[in-house]
Amino acid sequence: MKYAIRVTVAALAVAMLAPFLTTGATAAPVPTGPDGGAAGAQWAATQDAPQQYPNVHIEWDVPITMSDGTVLKGNVYRPADATGRPVAERTPTIVNMTPYTKLVSNLADHAQSIPVLSDALLELFRQIDFSGTPLSGVTDLTKAFGGGELRNFTVDRQLIRSGYSQVVVDVRGTGFSQGEWDMLRAREQQDTLEVIDWAAAQPWSTGDIGMNGISYSGINQVQAASKQPPALKAIFPVVPGSDLVNDVLAPGGGFGFNFIPLWLTAINTLKWVPDVQSIVTGQFDWQWLADRGASPLTFMDVFLNAYTSTRFEDADPRLRSLLSHNSPERGDYLSDPSKIRVPTFVVGGWHDLFTYSESKIYNKVPLPPGQKQLLMGNTYHVNSGNEYGKPGLPPRLDVLQRAWFDKWLKGIDNGIDDYGPVTLRQQGGGWITQSGFGDSATGDQAATHRRMYLSSAISGTAHSVYDGSLTAAPNSDTARLTVAPGLTMLCSNDAAQGSAGVLSIIDGCAKDSRVAELNGLTFTSAPVAGPTTISGPIAVRLNTVQDAADGYWTVTVNDVAPDGQSTVLTSGQLMASLRAIDEANSTRSANGDYTDPRPYTSLEHRQPTVPGEATTLDITLSATEAVLKPGHRLRVDVFAGNFPKGLPVLPMLLDTGLKPQHVQLDPNRPSFVNIPVRGDHGW
Repeated sequence: MKYAIRVTVAALAVAMLAPFLTTGATAAPVPTGPDGGAAGAQWAATQDAPQQYPNVHIEWDVPITMSDGTVLKGNVYRPADATGRPVAERTPTIVNMTPYTKLVSNLADHAQSIPVLSDALLELFRQIDFSGTPLSGVTDLTKAFGGGELRNFTVDRQLIRSGYSQVVVDVRGTGFSQGEWDMLRAREQQDTLEVIDWAAAQPWSTGDIGMNGISYSGINQVQAASKQPPALKAIFPVVPGSDLVNDVLAPGGGFGFNFIPLWLTAINTLKWVPDVQSIVTGQFDWQWLADRGASPLTFMDVFLNAYTSTRFEDADPRLRSLLSHNSPERGDYLSDPSKIRVPTFVVGGWHDLFTYSESKIYNKVPLPPGQKQLLMGNTYHVNSGNEYGKPGLPPRLDVLQRAWFDKWLKGIDNGIDDYGPVTLRQQGGGWITQSGFGDSATGDQAATHRRMYLSSAISGTAHSVYDGSLTAAPNSDTARLTVAPGLTMLCSNDAAQGSAGVLSIIDGCAKDSRVAELNGLTFTSAPVAGPTTISGPIAVRLNTVQDAADGYWTVTVNDVAPDGQSTVLTSGQLMASLRAIDEANSTRSANGDYTDPRPYTSLEHRQPTVPGEATTLDITLSATEAVLKPGHRLRVDVFAGNFPKGLPVLPMLLDTGLKPQHVQLDPNRPSFVNIPVRGDHGW
């Protein structure tokens, strides 16, 4: 009861200010800093105040017929009056396309919609604090739940009560929708466009459409916006991707082994949950059942085939198509953000499943800063928004989303277009705002790429297979350093990342690489003299020797503290046989070295290695933002594998023979990291 009383008093106080916050009678304050300053406080007050309409009306399982006759089902949420009747006014509409079933969204929504329960849950999430313990990752998860993430994933009733409608639709082949699941491919993308058109044409809609949602529902926002449907006016994708093969399906050729099977299993299980009400009323959709029977475990057979076929010639054609650079199916998994023309607010994380794409989406959208925004936290996939709503921290995700849609769908001058436009959580530091990041950074915000060379000189800082050094200048070292496949990556940041962040609760693995490094090669720099910022994309060049026709390499760039803790800042991986680089889609720094050597990741460009011969590999790592404090060191780790985050499909795994791999240090073919730095590093 005390929670309800406290919330009511706070709400009444905010309500008194609400007219001044939303009418636009006075100019909106200009946002300042990561928290937005006075503007950020107004956005939060606007979101948390009692809204224009007191209730939400829900129309369950509305049939939406696609052009091929397949019927999708959507829940329609509309603002309602005190009696629960939907209001007559037309409202902007938010579309959310989900494969996780409306049932999950509905359950989470109802948990948040009961005032006392919702407030108690939020208070509980805020009180759970394991900071400073080996389970501090638990706190990162609970903070995310209390930071607006659930409203972005499910339904934001505050948004609806303020004068929006929301349509949550099961994508074809999932939830209560008919058809076979198409997993973000061409037919599903066409469905999204048709749902947008349907929503815009409804009598309760103004015709202005926004899109929201997390992960899968973020990816299809990017896909839809790149196709420029006229009714779509703004998107707010949280943890989206645009290059799904190199993001998560098979980055560098190593399939996402611990994420993909669990994810496919979850969706294929949930899609079999029937519409119980239709059974009770005698209106069961038999076509739904026939479609489920026609594809009971969609795409699971492709995954299983990847680890049962010993030759690509015998592999499932869909697997070969996925690994074919020029196939239409592969093209479906590659969005083109350069075609987006609507305001886009991208929320990502440095250890998210789609980290590789998130800052690239922002940089490729051809809109001025402000009409596009980027917010990157030091987060994994499941804990976006885990730092929120306090002085110095960004507003909650639901607050930012509301401000974004108010600006671009209602035309309210609230200053959100002056926020950021790039808001970053520095690893090793705090939150900052910038005018750009990576390729879009300019002036004193731009970092200078420079080489740091791998050396055989002992650093004396690591317990690893070989404890080498990073030198600022070229060295004359000649040595063959050997590393073998192993299992220490089970305890690693990459394992946490590949589990969507579930394993991040184990701090000793996610936040400290010393266990993983026991079976790796480490190369560590001298300590930096002063604060040193690492900002932008990173690439590593390795001169390698394989003992087989292939090898699987993983590299990480780490921040090493004086006490020895080694924290991963970013990582990358590559099959040696897939080393061919797509030059048209790669980038280089002013020094001519790669910053983003994007591999084709295709069978057409596959080049088996010759055992015993040197092979140069250019490995891309996700862009990042970090600060090395005085006395800290930069480290590059090198591993011969990445299980369980990545595992080569069986034909390539057999080609590696699980044999040892070698880094060949050679002054004529140097191995180095091309690192973007600024500050007083003293190297």
